[in-house]
Amino acid sequence: MQPIPEDWTKAVAVVAHPDDLEYGVAAAVARWTGQGKDVVYLLATKGEAGIAGLPPAEVGPLRMEEERRSAAVVGVTEVEFLDHPDGLVEYGLPLRRDLTAAFRRLQPEVVITTSFDLTWGEEGPVNHADHRAVGLAVLDACRDAANEWVFPDAGPRCGSIRDAYVATAGSPTHFADVTATIAAGVASLREHRAYIEGLGGDFDADEFLRNMAGYIGLGAGCDYAVGFRRYPMG
Repeated sequence: MQPIPEDWTKAVAVVAHPDDLEYGVAAAVARWTGQGKDVVYLLATKGEAGIAGLPPAEVGPLRMEEERRSAAVVGVTEVEFLDHPDGLVEYGLPLRRDLTAAFRRLQPEVVITTSFDLTWGEEGPVNHADHRAVGLAVLDACRDAANEWVFPDAGPRCGSIRDAYVATAGSPTHFADVTATIAAGVASLREHRAYIEGLGGDFDADEFLRNMAGYIGLGAGCDYAVGFRRYPMG
């Protein structure tokens, strides 16, 4: 793995649900906002179907507020929601168009998303269908945004995107050293109180994130790191 180049000023982090970025990526975001970089969060859904026993009309606003608080912990002030249905996100032209429009409006140099692999690891559980749809659509929308003949109604073309980085991918190529910001990442995850409580069981955010980032850190040569797979956009 190589360190992620940090010669950029603006990134957009795109995921399916509130809390997806907080399982590691948020610690890297804290590093970058601490350098003065601008990071925007873009979520495909409001996470309204994410808590068993609570109706979506109640859960959606609750999880949106948790995500805004969580983002603020790591220096992110702009959080947007695309309002695709939680649990039913479809890969296709509507999603690609929404992402393309957002990229053209925001003009990032770097785009970040999470794994669209079928499973978590070679023998792990199946990755959520929403994660798979959003992750793949993000990569395609990076290219779509640069082509003025694709979705011409979605705004002027965006030629600024240099690279997309996919976190939690099976074969990371790059890393961000989060040794100094792992505590902020933990605090960010803890803001999702209602969601974590809704999962049941005994979940320790500090232990979970430090174990995961410590494992990546072994390969990166630092205490804690977040791994990413780089997709150059040319």
